[in-house]
Formats: sequence, C-alpha cells, structure tokens
Amino acid sequence: RNKPCAFLKKKCILLRENKVKYCYECARFPCEPLSAIDKRYRTQFRMSEIENLHRIRDEGIESFLKAEEAKWKCPECGGVVSCHNGLCFDCDLDRLRKKKRLYRWDSKPD
Repeated sequence: RNKPCAFLKKKCILLRENKVKYCYECARFPCEPLSAIDKRYRTQFRMSEIENLHRIRDEGIESFLKAEEAKWKCPECGGVVSCHNGLCFDCDLDRLRKKKRLYRWDSKPD
C-alpha cells in the first residue's frame, strides 16, 4: 500500500478495521476521498487509482502486478520508471537530480 492508501485508511473505518482489503469491496466505491485522489493522479501522474482497483477486482492482484511491472519497466535498462515523473530511477538519475519539480512529467500525455 502506498501513501494515498494510508491517507484513505485514516478516513475510512472499513479499511482501518480491516473489514475490506480493497476499496472496491465497499458499497460506497468510489467514495469522495478516493475520487479526489484519483482525479489528482489522472491529471498529474497519468494513472488512475480507481481504474487500478477495477483491474484488481476484474483480473486479480497477480495479473495486475505483472501488468504494472511491465508498464513501469524502463525500455532502456529494465529499471523502474516512476509514475510521478516518467523517469527511470537508474538511467535517468541525472535528469531526476536536475528537475525542479520532481513530481511532474515533462510533457503532456499523448
């Protein structure tokens, strides 16, 4: 689980008390806090928390993780590409160090 999940867990009694493992198990899915995070991630980071949860629900966690590993794998070196800026933590390290806005992509999505 990442920071958005930790943020949601503070606000959601079902997650906090481990009554649901994933947000999609809740009757209120997608709730307002999740929708707000999803909007920010779609706008700034080219990914959707809600879409990811649908895929986990429909395809299973193992399939989701395998697809994400391929999606975020650097085509140059095989390292991990950050969803926050599209840069590889290995071969783009110099570019990453020079970025003023670490958590922004350099260009608009296609």
